[in-house]
Amino acid sequence: MKARTVKRHLRESIKNLFRNGWMTVASAGAVTVTLVLVGAFLALMLNLNQMASKIEDDVVIKALIDTTADDDQIKELRDEISAISEVETVLFSSKDEELQNLIEGMGEASDTWQLFDQENPLNHAYIIKAKDPQNTEAIAEKIKNLNYVEQVNFGQEVVQNLFKFNNYARTIGLALIIGLVLTAIFLISNTIKLTIMARSKEIGIMKLVGATNGFIRWPFFIEGMLLGILGSIIPIVGILVGYKFLESSISEISAIGFVDLLPYNPFAWQLSFIILGIGALIGIWGSVMSVRKFLKV
Repeated sequence: MKARTVKRHLRESIKNLFRNGWMTVASAGAVTVTLVLVGAFLALMLNLNQMASKIEDDVVIKALIDTTADDDQIKELRDEISAISEVETVLFSSKDEELQNLIEGMGEASDTWQLFDQENPLNHAYIIKAKDPQNTEAIAEKIKNLNYVEQVNFGQEVVQNLFKFNNYARTIGLALIIGLVLTAIFLISNTIKLTIMARSKEIGIMKLVGATNGFIRWPFFIEGMLLGILGSIIPIVGILVGYKFLESSISEISAIGFVDLLPYNPFAWQLSFIILGIGALIGIWGSVMSVRKFLKV
């Protein structure tokens, strides 16, 4: 396409935006509201996903070794666990280390457990980490059936509920974002439809004088894209300001331990570009739907 033609289409599209007045404002406003919600859900989902992934990464399996196993049998057990394809790491924890961890975790009640320093009743253990935390339960079942394993602990009920919650949250969040994007496409599509209907005589004349289908369509595509970009300005500003404020205010909440936001730079900027891209695509796709249906070209 020639540069002169591109300029003509761009000029025509901008002129149409001003010509439509309140329809332009209404469409851009609808896109703005939609993208504010999309941006908020995206920021929430991505941060929740990061927190969930961090919690999932902390999920480990503890295999207690039978007290009757000798050094060779303990080594043999390690090799068998390492041979499980889903296992990432296998770390040995002696019964002395297990007792020390238990004492440290008991706080003020640790004095009672220090009496066992001379005769430690705990087992040696292997701490196993899965390549994919979702495979934790399956790995635990395999380890249970190995020789010299007395007990396998991985917080089964907590882990299952955690994974279910994470999967549901991701699915629901994605469905809401898709629904909001489709709503915005529908709104822009209707705006472009009204524009096309209002200019039906003009379009008919253009066809009579030999204008190609592409020549007629391009101003509408650009108009839709501009509507989407206009609608994304306020959400982007809101994301940049709001996320910066949230990040600076989160230090007190961080004391809880699991609240760990993605760093402002580059996350907020990346999210802003995603919102801009979604806005432009929403506008273009809404125009495509309208032009194909109403121009019949």
